[in-house]
Amino acid sequence: MIDTTTRIRIARPSRDLAAAERFYVRGLGLDVLWRTTERVPGEHDLLMVGPPGGTWHFELTHDPERPLEPTPTVDDLFVVYLGAPADDALIARLVETGGTRVPAHNPYWDEHGTTVADPDGYRLVLCSRTWTA
Repeated sequence: MIDTTTRIRIARPSRDLAAAERFYVRGLGLDVLWRTTERVPGEHDLLMVGPPGGTWHFELTHDPERPLEPTPTVDDLFVVYLGAPADDALIARLVETGGTRVPAHNPYWDEHGTTVADPDGYRLVLCSRTWTA
């Protein structure tokens, strides 16, 4: 049964896990929940980030033997509902750690938030609204 306590993992490829870590940990403020610590032939390198104790985490993968080039579109979004506008210091930190502030493809996100492309080109939206089901 899927309910509010179900664990969720969102996974996608990254060109550079160190750059992704800088952006999501130092920039956004997530914690490293797990990472591979040594190269194992035939296996992906992994970086898992998220909020401690959360029911979700974000997994970034890199396969050095058969690397995948990330192929983000303007509508591949990772939306974080902050419930208030993102402060300038957070946006500056995201840019300083490898992000690029970009206009949203859907004007809704510009009206209700700020969009920053991560080092792989995927888009993080810091939404000023709250999530209500």
